[in-house]
Amino acid sequence: MASNTSKTARASVRAGQSGAPGALNVLGEFKYLIPLNHGKYAYIRNLTNGQTVHLRTDSDAFVEEIRVLAGAGHGPKLRVELAALAAAHPRDGWDATEKRLVDAGVFEG
Repeated sequence: MASNTSKTARASVRAGQSGAPGALNVLGEFKYLIPLNHGKYAYIRNLTNGQTVHLRTDSDAFVEEIRVLAGAGHGPKLRVELAALAAAHPRDGWDATEKRLVDAGVFEG
C-alpha cells in the first residue's frame, strides 16, 4: 500500500525520532510544527492520526489541522511551540500565524 506522505516528510519524521535537536526526546517532548521556507509552509505532525502533512501556514487547511490538534488537547503545547518559533525566527511571521489561529477560535474550548 502506498503512503500519502512525501519522501521529505518521512525523512523529517525519521530525523526527529532519531534524537535530532528540537525533535523527539526521552521525556516525550513532541514538536508538532516543522517550519519551512521562512514560515510560509510547515509540516504538521499529528499525533491523533499518525500523519505528517505539508501545508501553507496561511491556508484554511492549516487552521483546520491545528484545530484538530487543539481539540484533542494539544492546544497549550501548540501555543508554546508557536511562541518559541516566533522568538527564534522573528521575521518569519509566526506571531501573525498564531494571531490568525487565535482569531479563528482554534484554541477556544
